[in-house]
Amino acid sequence: MPDLNDCSLSMESFDLTLVAGPPGVGKTTWISQFLKDAARPLFYLYPGAQASVDLARIGYCFPWVSIISDDQLARVLTDLPDQAQVFMELGFHLDLESPLLSAYPGRRIAIVPPDLATSEWHDWADEVIPSNHSQASGADKLPAIWRSPLTGQVFDPPSLDDVLIELTGGAYGQVMRLKGIFELPDGRAFYVDFVEGLPGIEYTELKLPRWLDGRPDRFSGLEIVGRDLEQKTIAQTVLACCLADDVLFQYQRQYQQLQSEEETVIEESEQEVMV
Repeated sequence: MPDLNDCSLSMESFDLTLVAGPPGVGKTTWISQFLKDAARPLFYLYPGAQASVDLARIGYCFPWVSIISDDQLARVLTDLPDQAQVFMELGFHLDLESPLLSAYPGRRIAIVPPDLATSEWHDWADEVIPSNHSQASGADKLPAIWRSPLTGQVFDPPSLDDVLIELTGGAYGQVMRLKGIFELPDGRAFYVDFVEGLPGIEYTELKLPRWLDGRPDRFSGLEIVGRDLEQKTIAQTVLACCLADDVLFQYQRQYQQLQSEEETVIEESEQEVMV
Protein backbone atom coordinates (compact mmCIF):
# COMPACT_ATOMS: atom_id res chain seq x y z
CA MET A 1 0.00 0.00 0.00
CA PRO A 2 1.23 3.56 -0.71
CA ASP A 3 2.38 5.72 2.18
CA LEU A 4 -0.20 8.38 2.96
CA ASN A 5 1.63 10.00 5.87
CA ASP A 6 2.26 13.10 3.79
CA CYS A 7 -1.14 13.03 2.10
CA SER A 8 -3.92 15.21 3.42
CA LEU A 9 -7.18 14.12 1.77
CA SER A 10 -10.39 16.11 1.59
CA MET A 11 -13.71 14.95 0.19
CA GLU A 12 -14.78 18.52 -0.58
CA SER A 13 -13.44 18.54 -4.14
CA PHE A 14 -13.76 14.91 -5.26
CA ASP A 15 -15.81 11.77 -4.76
CA LEU A 16 -13.94 8.62 -3.67
CA THR A 17 -15.50 5.15 -3.80
CA LEU A 18 -13.67 2.13 -2.39
CA VAL A 19 -14.81 -1.28 -3.66
CA ALA A 20 -13.87 -4.56 -1.95
CA GLY A 21 -14.98 -8.18 -1.94
CA PRO A 22 -13.91 -11.79 -2.58
CA PRO A 23 -12.26 -12.73 -5.90
CA GLY A 24 -14.55 -13.06 -8.90
CA VAL A 25 -17.58 -11.22 -7.51
CA GLY A 26 -17.46 -8.51 -10.18
CA LYS A 27 -15.72 -5.56 -8.55
CA THR A 28 -14.20 -4.27 -11.78
CA THR A 29 -17.47 -4.85 -13.66
CA TRP A 30 -19.41 -2.89 -11.03
CA ILE A 31 -16.95 0.00 -11.25
CA SER A 32 -17.02 -0.04 -15.05
CA GLN A 33 -20.68 1.00 -15.20
CA PHE A 34 -19.68 4.39 -13.76
CA LEU A 35 -16.79 4.95 -16.18
CA LYS A 36 -18.86 5.27 -19.37
CA ASP A 37 -19.61 8.99 -18.99
CA ALA A 38 -16.53 11.04 -19.82
CA ALA A 39 -18.18 14.35 -18.86
CA ARG A 40 -16.71 14.19 -15.36
CA PRO A 41 -12.99 13.67 -14.53
CA LEU A 42 -12.63 9.96 -13.74
CA PHE A 43 -9.79 8.16 -11.98
CA TYR A 44 -9.14 4.49 -11.20
CA LEU A 45 -6.59 2.80 -8.97
CA TYR A 46 -5.88 -0.71 -7.77
CA PRO A 47 -3.29 -0.51 -4.96
CA GLY A 48 -0.56 -3.10 -5.19
CA ALA A 49 -1.52 -4.31 -8.68
CA GLN A 50 0.96 -2.68 -10.99
CA ALA A 51 0.78 -3.77 -14.66
CA SER A 52 -2.30 -5.89 -13.95
CA VAL A 53 -5.05 -7.15 -16.25
CA ASP A 54 -7.66 -4.94 -14.56
CA LEU A 55 -5.58 -1.78 -14.97
CA ALA A 56 -4.99 -2.55 -18.64
CA ARG A 57 -8.64 -3.44 -19.26
CA ILE A 58 -9.86 -0.17 -17.76
CA GLY A 59 -7.31 1.76 -19.81
CA TYR A 60 -8.23 -0.02 -23.06
CA CYS A 61 -12.01 0.17 -22.59
CA PHE A 62 -12.17 3.66 -21.11
CA PRO A 63 -9.22 5.68 -22.47
CA TRP A 64 -10.58 8.88 -20.91
CA VAL A 65 -10.13 7.43 -17.40
CA SER A 66 -6.87 8.36 -15.65
CA ILE A 67 -5.12 5.35 -14.15
CA ILE A 68 -3.32 6.20 -10.90
CA SER A 69 -0.24 4.14 -10.09
CA ASP A 70 0.92 3.51 -6.53
CA ASP A 71 3.86 5.88 -6.78
CA GLN A 72 1.58 8.68 -8.05
CA LEU A 73 -1.19 8.15 -5.50
CA ALA A 74 -0.33 10.68 -2.76
CA ARG A 75 0.46 13.42 -5.28
CA VAL A 76 -2.56 12.86 -7.52
CA LEU A 77 -5.15 12.59 -4.74
CA THR A 78 -4.05 15.92 -3.27
CA ASP A 79 -4.29 17.71 -6.62
CA LEU A 80 -7.43 16.40 -8.31
CA PRO A 81 -9.69 18.61 -10.46
CA ASP A 82 -13.02 19.72 -9.01
CA GLN A 83 -15.86 17.19 -9.27
CA ALA A 84 -13.43 14.36 -9.92
CA GLN A 85 -14.75 10.86 -9.29
CA VAL A 86 -12.21 8.30 -8.03
CA PHE A 87 -12.72 4.53 -7.82
CA MET A 88 -10.33 2.42 -5.75
CA GLU A 89 -10.54 -1.34 -6.23
CA LEU A 90 -9.21 -3.34 -3.30
CA GLY A 91 -7.81 -6.82 -3.76
CA PHE A 92 -9.25 -9.56 -1.55
CA HIS A 93 -5.83 -10.09 0.02
CA LEU A 94 -5.64 -6.58 1.54
CA ASP A 95 -6.27 -6.03 5.26
CA LEU A 96 -9.39 -3.87 5.41
CA GLU A 97 -8.49 -2.83 8.97
CA SER A 98 -5.16 -1.42 7.88
CA PRO A 99 -4.55 2.15 9.17
CA LEU A 100 -3.50 3.14 5.66
CA LEU A 101 -6.84 2.04 4.20
CA SER A 102 -8.67 3.84 7.01
CA ALA A 103 -7.00 7.07 5.88
CA TYR A 104 -9.09 7.13 2.71
CA PRO A 105 -12.25 9.21 3.37
CA GLY A 106 -14.57 7.58 0.87
CA ARG A 107 -17.75 5.58 0.42
CA ARG A 108 -17.15 1.88 1.10
CA ILE A 109 -18.86 -0.63 -1.17
CA ALA A 110 -18.62 -4.39 -0.56
CA ILE A 111 -19.65 -6.80 -3.32
CA VAL A 112 -20.24 -10.27 -1.90
CA PRO A 113 -21.85 -13.56 -2.97
CA PRO A 114 -25.57 -13.73 -2.11
CA ASP A 115 -25.08 -16.73 0.19
CA LEU A 116 -22.40 -15.02 2.28
CA ALA A 117 -24.28 -13.61 5.29
CA THR A 118 -21.40 -12.27 7.38
CA SER A 119 -17.78 -11.45 6.60
CA GLU A 120 -15.06 -8.86 7.08
CA TRP A 121 -16.42 -7.12 3.99
CA HIS A 122 -19.86 -6.75 5.60
CA ASP A 123 -18.31 -5.24 8.72
CA TRP A 124 -16.16 -2.83 6.71
CA ALA A 125 -18.70 -1.55 4.16
CA ASP A 126 -21.15 1.33 4.16
CA GLU A 127 -23.18 -0.54 1.54
CA VAL A 128 -23.25 -4.24 0.65
CA ILE A 129 -24.17 -5.29 -2.90
CA PRO A 130 -24.91 -8.97 -3.68
CA SER A 131 -22.99 -10.56 -6.52
CA ASN A 132 -24.53 -12.75 -9.20
CA HIS A 133 -23.13 -16.07 -8.05
CA SER A 134 -22.67 -18.15 -4.92
CA GLN A 135 -19.59 -18.43 -2.80
CA ALA A 136 -17.04 -20.93 -4.07
CA SER A 137 -16.26 -23.94 -1.95
CA GLY A 138 -13.29 -23.94 0.41
CA ALA A 139 -13.76 -20.34 1.55
CA ASP A 140 -11.88 -21.08 4.77
CA LYS A 141 -8.58 -21.19 2.88
CA LEU A 142 -7.18 -17.97 1.43
CA PRO A 143 -6.57 -18.45 -2.32
CA ALA A 144 -3.34 -17.59 -4.10
CA ILE A 145 -2.84 -15.08 -6.91
CA TRP A 146 -0.68 -15.98 -9.89
CA ARG A 147 0.13 -13.32 -12.47
CA SER A 148 2.12 -13.60 -15.68
CA PRO A 149 2.92 -10.70 -18.04
CA LEU A 150 2.49 -11.70 -21.68
CA THR A 151 3.29 -8.46 -23.49
CA GLY A 152 4.74 -9.23 -26.92
CA GLN A 153 3.34 -12.77 -27.02
CA VAL A 154 0.84 -13.75 -29.71
CA PHE A 155 -1.24 -16.91 -29.30
CA ASP A 156 -2.41 -19.67 -31.60
CA PRO A 157 -6.21 -19.45 -31.06
CA PRO A 158 -7.07 -23.20 -30.98
CA SER A 159 -4.17 -23.92 -28.61
CA LEU A 160 -5.17 -21.06 -26.35
CA ASP A 161 -8.77 -22.31 -26.20
CA ASP A 162 -7.58 -25.77 -25.22
CA VAL A 163 -5.33 -24.46 -22.44
CA LEU A 164 -8.01 -22.20 -21.00
CA ILE A 165 -10.45 -25.11 -20.91
CA GLU A 166 -7.85 -27.24 -19.13
CA LEU A 167 -7.06 -24.47 -16.64
CA THR A 168 -10.65 -23.68 -15.76
CA GLY A 169 -11.46 -27.40 -15.62
CA GLY A 170 -9.02 -27.92 -12.76
CA ALA A 171 -6.18 -29.65 -14.62
CA TYR A 172 -3.56 -27.56 -12.79
CA GLY A 173 -5.34 -26.77 -9.53
CA GLN A 174 -8.63 -25.18 -8.49
CA VAL A 175 -9.18 -21.99 -10.50
CA MET A 176 -11.65 -19.64 -8.82
CA ARG A 177 -11.06 -16.74 -11.19
CA LEU A 178 -9.17 -16.35 -14.43
CA LYS A 179 -8.82 -13.17 -16.41
CA GLY A 180 -6.43 -12.22 -19.11
CA ILE A 181 -5.69 -10.12 -22.17
CA PHE A 182 -4.42 -12.10 -25.14
CA GLU A 183 -3.12 -11.05 -28.56
CA LEU A 184 -4.12 -13.10 -31.62
CA PRO A 185 -2.31 -13.37 -34.99
CA ASP A 186 -5.01 -11.41 -36.84
CA GLY A 187 -4.02 -8.36 -34.80
CA ARG A 188 -6.97 -8.39 -32.41
CA ALA A 189 -6.75 -8.45 -28.62
CA PHE A 190 -9.31 -10.19 -26.40
CA TYR A 191 -10.22 -9.93 -22.73
CA VAL A 192 -10.95 -13.40 -21.30
CA ASP A 193 -12.94 -13.89 -18.10
CA PHE A 194 -13.84 -16.97 -16.08
CA VAL A 195 -15.51 -17.19 -12.66
CA GLU A 196 -15.92 -20.49 -10.85
CA GLY A 197 -19.62 -21.27 -10.51
CA LEU A 198 -20.64 -19.39 -13.66
CA PRO A 199 -20.98 -21.18 -17.01
CA GLY A 200 -18.32 -20.98 -19.68
CA ILE A 201 -15.41 -18.70 -20.49
CA GLU A 202 -16.27 -15.21 -21.72
CA TYR A 203 -14.31 -13.68 -24.62
CA THR A 204 -14.62 -9.95 -25.33
CA GLU A 205 -12.78 -8.24 -28.17
CA LEU A 206 -11.07 -5.04 -27.06
CA LYS A 207 -11.58 -2.01 -29.27
CA LEU A 208 -7.93 -1.57 -30.12
CA PRO A 209 -6.15 -1.00 -33.44
CA ARG A 210 -5.14 -4.26 -35.10
CA TRP A 211 -1.47 -4.99 -34.48
CA LEU A 212 -0.05 -6.54 -37.65
CA ASP A 213 3.56 -5.35 -37.60
CA GLY A 214 5.81 -7.41 -35.36
CA ARG A 215 5.20 -8.27 -31.73
CA PRO A 216 2.61 -6.08 -29.96
CA ASP A 217 4.06 -3.39 -27.73
CA ARG A 218 1.01 -3.04 -25.47
CA PHE A 219 0.11 -4.81 -22.25
CA SER A 220 -1.23 -8.33 -22.24
CA GLY A 221 -1.18 -10.80 -19.38
CA LEU A 222 -2.87 -13.53 -17.39
CA GLU A 223 -4.09 -13.54 -13.78
CA ILE A 224 -5.38 -16.58 -11.92
CA VAL A 225 -6.84 -16.77 -8.42
CA GLY A 226 -7.14 -20.25 -6.99
CA ARG A 227 -5.88 -22.96 -4.69
CA ASP A 228 -3.14 -25.57 -5.11
CA LEU A 229 -2.09 -24.01 -8.41
CA GLU A 230 0.71 -25.75 -10.29
CA GLN A 231 2.28 -22.45 -11.23
CA LYS A 232 5.35 -23.73 -13.06
CA THR A 233 3.28 -26.11 -15.18
CA ILE A 234 0.74 -23.39 -15.92
CA ALA A 235 3.48 -21.03 -17.11
CA GLN A 236 5.04 -23.68 -19.36
CA THR A 237 1.68 -24.71 -20.80
CA VAL A 238 0.59 -21.14 -21.55
CA LEU A 239 3.89 -20.22 -23.23
CA ALA A 240 3.66 -23.36 -25.38
CA CYS A 241 0.65 -21.73 -27.12
CA CYS A 242 2.67 -18.69 -28.23
CA LEU A 243 3.73 -18.29 -31.85
CA ALA A 244 7.38 -18.25 -32.92
CA ASP A 245 8.70 -15.24 -34.86
CA ASP A 246 8.63 -16.91 -38.28
CA VAL A 247 5.09 -18.24 -37.84
CA LEU A 248 3.87 -14.88 -36.57
CA PHE A 249 5.45 -13.13 -39.56
CA GLN A 250 3.65 -15.44 -41.98
CA TYR A 251 0.31 -14.86 -40.28
CA GLN A 252 0.76 -11.10 -40.21
CA ARG A 253 1.74 -10.96 -43.87
CA GLN A 254 -1.44 -12.84 -44.78
CA TYR A 255 -3.64 -10.59 -42.65
CA GLN A 256 -1.94 -7.46 -43.98
CA GLN A 257 -2.82 -8.58 -47.50
CA LEU A 258 -6.42 -9.29 -46.51
CA GLN A 259 -6.69 -5.92 -44.79
CA SER A 260 -5.31 -4.16 -47.86
CA GLU A 261 -7.82 -5.93 -50.11
CA GLU A 262 -10.70 -5.01 -47.76
CA GLU A 263 -9.65 -1.36 -47.73
CA THR A 264 -9.49 -1.35 -51.55
CA VAL A 265 -13.03 -2.75 -51.80
CA ILE A 266 -14.32 -0.12 -49.35
CA GLU A 267 -12.64 2.72 -51.27
CA GLU A 268 -14.10 1.51 -54.57
CA SER A 269 -17.57 1.26 -53.02
CA GLU A 270 -17.33 4.79 -51.65
CA GLN A 271 -16.25 6.13 -55.03
CA GLU A 272 -19.23 4.45 -56.72
CA VAL A 273 -21.59 6.02 -54.21
CA MET A 274 -20.13 9.48 -54.85
CA VAL A 275 -20.58 9.04 -58.60
